Amino acid sequence: MTQRVDIAFTAEGGVTLRGWLYLPEGPGPHPAITMGHGYACVKEHGLERFAEAFAADGFGVLLHDHRTFGASDGTPRQDVDPWQQIADWRRAVSFLESRSQVDAGRIGLWGTSYAGGHAIVLGATDRRLRCVVAQAPTISGYEQGLRRVPPDAVAGLEDALAEDERAQFRGEAPRMQAIVSDDPAVSAAYRAKDAIEFYLQPVPAGSWENQVTVRSTRAARMYEPGAWISRVSPTPLLLVVADHDTITVSDLALAAYQRALEPKKLVLLPGGHFDPYLSRFGESSAAARDWFRRHLSWPRSLLGPRLVNSPPRVPAPSAESEARHEQHRDRGGTQDRLCRIREQRPRTADGTPRGRLHLRDVGLRALRGNLRRAGGVRRLLARGR
Repeated sequence: MTQRVDIAFTAEGGVTLRGWLYLPEGPGPHPAITMGHGYACVKEHGLERFAEAFAADGFGVLLHDHRTFGASDGTPRQDVDPWQQIADWRRAVSFLESRSQVDAGRIGLWGTSYAGGHAIVLGATDRRLRCVVAQAPTISGYEQGLRRVPPDAVAGLEDALAEDERAQFRGEAPRMQAIVSDDPAVSAAYRAKDAIEFYLQPVPAGSWENQVTVRSTRAARMYEPGAWISRVSPTPLLLVVADHDTITVSDLALAAYQRALEPKKLVLLPGGHFDPYLSRFGESSAAARDWFRRHLSWPRSLLGPRLVNSPPRVPAPSAESEARHEQHRDRGGTQDRLCRIREQRPRTADGTPRGRLHLRDVGLRALRGNLRRAGGVRRLLARGR
C-alpha cells in the first residue's frame, strides 16, 4: 500500500511550497515523478488519481501547489507567473533528489495544461530529468489568444490590462477576475462549459478560490513554451493530446510535436481539453505510466553516461566487415597489377596494344581467385584488351 505524506520545501525568495509525497511499497530508492497542475488549479483538481496510479506502479510521486495557490505560500495570492512556476519546479526536482527514498538519477516530470508548457521548457533546460510527459500542453499563448478571444473583445481586454498596470503604478494591489463564470457581466478567464464544470468540481473547503489576477492573463498571452520543444531532445518526450481541445488548442500541439526531435511519442485521445482527466483518464494515465516505466526502469549507472552534443561513437569493425575490406583491397591490387601488365604489352607502330591479355601474361596463378572476387575473369580480361 502506498503512503502519502505532507511535505514542504523552500523556493526562491524564501517562499514555502507545500504538497504531497507518495511513496510506494518496498525498499527504496525508487524512481520518482514530479507533477504540477495547470492554470490557477490546485493539486486537488483531479491530480490525485494520477499520482495514486503512478505510486501504485512503484514510483515515488511529488505533487506540489504552485506558489500563491492552495497550500503554498506566496503573494499576491492567486497570481500566475509561468517563469516563476518553472523556477519553483526546479526546486521541487532538487527536493526529490535530496530524499533518501528516491533514486536521484531516475526522476521524470509530468505536467498538464499550462504546466504541460512548463514541462516542455523544463525538459529542454534541466537535464536532471530522465523523461517528460506533457498532457494537453500550452504551446503558444499568443496563438491561443487569437483562437479564444473574439476580435471584438480584444480592445476591452487590452483596456483592462492597461488599467490594471496603471493601478499597480499607483500602489494598488493587482486587480482580480474570476477564473470561470458563465455570466457575461463577470470578467473571467474561461467561459466554456467544460472548463466551468472542471474548475468548480468539489474540492476541500479553503483549498481553492475562483479568482486570479488580471495580470496573469497578460503573462499567459506572452507565454510561448512551444518555442522550446525542439530542444527537449535527447530527453524523451511524450505528448498526450485531445483531438478536440479548444483550450490549449489541438492543432497547435500537433504542429509542435512535428517540431520535436526524437525520442518522442504522441498519444492522441478523443475528446476535449478536460477529457484526459475525466472520461479518458484510463488511457492518459496508462500512456504516461508506460512512458515512465520505459525510461525510469534502469539506473543511469547501468546505462552509462548520456553524452549531449557529443560526436557519434564509431563501433569497432566486425570480422565480416574486415573480410569485405580485405576483399576490396585485393580487388584494387589486382586491378593495379593488370594496368601495369597492359602498359608492358607489345604495341604496334601507332601504339595500339598487340593481341589479347591472357592469364599466362599475368604470370601468377594466385591471381585467379582474386580476379573472381573482383567480378569474374572474363570481365576483367575484357578490360585488359
